[in-house]
Amino acid sequence: MKKENLLIGAHVSIAGGFDKAIARGEEVGASCVQIFTKSNRQWKANPITQDAIKSFITQQKSSTVQVVVAHAAYLINLGSTTHETVEKSVQALVDELQRCEALKIPYLVLHPGTKHVEDEQQSLVFIADQINKALEKAQPKHVTLLLETMAGQGSVLGCTFEQLATIIKHINHKKHIGVCFDTCHAFASGYTFDTPASYKKMWEHFDATIGLEKLKVFHINDSKKDLGTKVDRHEHIGEGKIGAKAFTLLLKDKKFSDIPKILETPQEHGLEDIKKNLATLVNYFND
Repeated sequence: MKKENLLIGAHVSIAGGFDKAIARGEEVGASCVQIFTKSNRQWKANPITQDAIKSFITQQKSSTVQVVVAHAAYLINLGSTTHETVEKSVQALVDELQRCEALKIPYLVLHPGTKHVEDEQQSLVFIADQINKALEKAQPKHVTLLLETMAGQGSVLGCTFEQLATIIKHINHKKHIGVCFDTCHAFASGYTFDTPASYKKMWEHFDATIGLEKLKVFHINDSKKDLGTKVDRHEHIGEGKIGAKAFTLLLKDKKFSDIPKILETPQEHGLEDIKKNLATLVNYFND
């Protein structure tokens, strides 16, 4: 199978306009891309013009980029212990959901947040309550909010399937909630999936806890740190601790063939690094 038959891509910049992200995706040979719909370092953003929306949608329709995924700003923390931050986070999430709706982007990836109080279950329910507020206000029709599997660094929640399942359980509009599985984060949080047996066991656990139907996007990243260290440090594919076998198993798994697989690997050399990592994934698939 050639690269264009694999639903793989990377996070790309929207510098110069949303349509430029599609062009960058095509340049590296991606069949899917991930973007920020606004500056990742600011709470607010200027409204998207109708011309920008039209240009982006038109550009994608005529491109080889089959799926676009958006990632919510890292500033958002629905579990913050600070009331002001929670309020800003809810409103920012509303804005990002509405921006995705306007751009016809089907998935918005979100880091669930940190512990709101010492009790883990209460914190998870609190995060779910904030997501409910955002969904009620944004009223998305075609956008699914994806909770990302996290590494568990510090007080970050979402590092176990059980934690994500608890949040999902308390979401009122479950058709608008799903999961993004990050390979680096899952590995760092203690999940091993580098042998056929461990791979099968992990996905059976995921299915029993969350449900495979909720899995909508993959973040494909190697890990600088060892298994279970709970340290979130992405590495180039094949140069980290996860191992080629884990990625090969994932890429060749037919039940995941239609799920976008997005690189978030280092980009010290810009698009050339993306090309290198995509080539590595293709080699793993063809091996």
